[in-house]
Amino acid sequence: MPIYHTLGKIPAKRHTVFRKPDGGLYAEELVSTHGFSSTYSLVYHCHPPTLVKQISEPYAVQPKVAREKHLKHTSLKGFNIAPADDFLDSRKPVLVNNDLHISLAAPRHSMTGYFYKNSQADEIVFVHEGSGVLKTGYGQIRFEYGDYLLIPRGVIYQLHFDTPDNRLFIVESFSPVRTPKRYRNEHGQLMEHAPFCERDMKLPRDLETHDEQGDFKIVIKKEGLMYPYTYGTHPFDFVGWDGYHFPWGFSIHNFEPITGRLHQPPPVHQTFETDHFVLCSFCPRMYDYHPQSIPAPYNHSNVDSDEVLYYVDGDFMSRKSVERGQITLHPGGIPHGPHPGTVEKSIGQTKTDELAVMIDPFRPLMLTEEALEIEDRDYYKSWQID
Repeated sequence: MPIYHTLGKIPAKRHTVFRKPDGGLYAEELVSTHGFSSTYSLVYHCHPPTLVKQISEPYAVQPKVAREKHLKHTSLKGFNIAPADDFLDSRKPVLVNNDLHISLAAPRHSMTGYFYKNSQADEIVFVHEGSGVLKTGYGQIRFEYGDYLLIPRGVIYQLHFDTPDNRLFIVESFSPVRTPKRYRNEHGQLMEHAPFCERDMKLPRDLETHDEQGDFKIVIKKEGLMYPYTYGTHPFDFVGWDGYHFPWGFSIHNFEPITGRLHQPPPVHQTFETDHFVLCSFCPRMYDYHPQSIPAPYNHSNVDSDEVLYYVDGDFMSRKSVERGQITLHPGGIPHGPHPGTVEKSIGQTKTDELAVMIDPFRPLMLTEEALEIEDRDYYKSWQID
């Protein structure tokens, strides 16, 4: 995350004496990425972050792939994923490869009995329904409908929900998530032509220092296993921190669409990028203003990547019978495009109210057992002319 932020109390110089009111030393921790060569933060704890009391037996959560190779336009009814009380139990991976996992979740309860850390993947949690607070040692971020929560690998967190009615679209990225390079200058600042800027970001606030000892369960995910750890001190015992590695949020409603006289391609909607996929936000916007423009997207042959669309809300003029929470997967190798009749219908329209999240992975996605349970098996026939 190319922006500096700090909260709480920190010493004037790093790696120097920093004492508690009783004369003892605070424990300094460097949280770094790519060894010591990329973004990092320096954290100051009430207690050393290494006080492990017990490690219980790990359990497997590796996605169960049901359809590894395929060449079929696919649709998943995302809201058919049943709610579950526990946050981790509610996460159901549906589309996966070695670069990213896409999951759906409908957790009813807040995380109160444990803390969670993904030790090998950045997480993008898109909030489709619900609201609450993301709690970390770095501070708190209030979230609501339409928010992306960016949680870098290694961040211990809890999600506290306001109500039992929550729907989440979760992407685990095994390479770092960043804002698009073409929207940043040489100093990392988002430029004037970018569709959002640093002012739109939700940064951690209200740091609460939990100077507590006891038994604190932290579930750590690594390589398809969950490791239940019991630490002797509260993981949110930060008295202060500074740096570039921390969780943050961004509302899809603050994305400012880029429009033109003729239909603009999906890259203008790009919101985040990684080494292995891009994520775009399709938001309400004015249509093309050339007098002969066709607002509906043209037919497109995916050659280098699959295309995933997660439908959030609104009217999707290029599709028929779209539902909230629906996922479509258009695999690389075959063309896809607007449904019959929608091109002609779009001519003369001036705006769209669609809201969707798109992901283009650069390597094919596989379907899990959970995905097949919510698949619309006849979706590939939806381009037939009646």
